[in-house]
Amino acid sequence: MREFVYFSGSARTSGNFDDLMEAGRMDIVCHIIVNSFFVSHKMRDDTKLHLVFYGPPTPPRHLEMFPGKAIPETGKEAGKDQVDISKKDMANLIKKMLFKYKEGEKTEVWKGFFVERKNLNEVLSELEEQGKTLYLLDADGEDLNEAEIDKNPVFILGDHKGFPDKELKRLKKRCKTISLGKTVYFASQVVTIVNHELDRRRI
Repeated sequence: MREFVYFSGSARTSGNFDDLMEAGRMDIVCHIIVNSFFVSHKMRDDTKLHLVFYGPPTPPRHLEMFPGKAIPETGKEAGKDQVDISKKDMANLIKKMLFKYKEGEKTEVWKGFFVERKNLNEVLSELEEQGKTLYLLDADGEDLNEAEIDKNPVFILGDHKGFPDKELKRLKKRCKTISLGKTVYFASQVVTIVNHELDRRRI
């Protein structure tokens, strides 16, 4: 099992939005979902995604996604129809998950899809307790192509603004740092590159 944790300091924590860019660059989140799970004509069934939002109006929110064979509420399962999955489908998925939030609960919106109030540190601590190895994507880290990657890795990446300074310092102390080189990629491209490397290694 491979997992990704995507942190956004501005993504909205309520489902009442229409403009994806104005909702704290929710368009980036949509691309993260697509690149985490989709390959040509099928979905990855070995990947889990954690979205941690710190934007208004009621941060934080943790959205956990482990779809398996289908994305709910789209009517599209693994197969030819998946080429029709759109950014709008992903946005509606996020909105419905946020609307289903219940105070003080981890709510299962659909099978494998959960929403709760949990900050980044709490999410990572829970993953560590499960015996997962944390890898922070950072320019100063070890080259991904040369680094040793444990089974059941968790890769942590930030949005277009990165992590707050204090949060970044804490992450560097608790995580192994991994670099994709000198070129700065979009967050969604980072997910694709990491997935490719893990596929190549059969991790």
